[in-house]
Parts: sequence; structure tokens; C-alpha cells
Amino acid sequence: MISAQVLRFGLAGALNTVFGFCVYSGLVLLGIAVPIALALATIAGVFFNFLTFGGIAFRRLQARRLPRFLLAYSLIYLLNLALLEGLRAATGLGPIVAQLVCITVVAPTAYFLLKSRVFQDVQP
Repeated sequence: MISAQVLRFGLAGALNTVFGFCVYSGLVLLGIAVPIALALATIAGVFFNFLTFGGIAFRRLQARRLPRFLLAYSLIYLLNLALLEGLRAATGLGPIVAQLVCITVVAPTAYFLLKSRVFQDVQP
């Protein structure tokens, strides 16, 4: 059975993913280089994501968690970029479609990282 916390994370994650993906796609369509577009989309979403994950998913919205959250998102960005560039090189997919594929790996990894390193003292 899926816990309420996982469902809340899914809801917050879906909202965050749509926001970040739209920012990323818009920047790519404007001709911004993929790594820069991904970085800008990540930066644009970080504080919004902190509010939604901290407030909705884990119900622990405390400023003391922000440094760990920023570090976690730095790692998430690096993972996402490596997957995105590797997938594009291996398959020839465009940057927007490739990012859609990457989300299937990045989202569960983000959940694990946020739960175990940022919001680790939160019970389901």
C-alpha cells in the first residue's frame, strides 16, 4: 500500500515537474543551451519546490532544511544533466523528449534523496 506521504510527494512532484519542465522547454525553444536551460529551470524551481515538498509532501517547512535541500537539488541537477546528455548522445532524442524520459529516473531519485537527507526525521 502506498503511504500518504508518497502520495503527497507525488502531488507536489507533479506540480513541480510541470513547472520545471515548462521553464526548461521554453528556454530550449528560445535557443538556450541545454545545460544552461536545465540549470535555470532548476534554479527557478528550487524555492517553489522547497515550499511544496517541505510543506505538502513532508510537512516540515523549516528554513534550517534549506541548505540540505539546496545541496540535494545540486546533486539532482547533476544527475539529470548526465542522464539527459547521455540519453541524447545514445539515442539522438531531442532535448525536450529526452528530458521527459529522464524525469522517470530523476523523480524517484529526488524522492529518495529528499526523504533520506533533507526531511529524514519525518514520519509517513
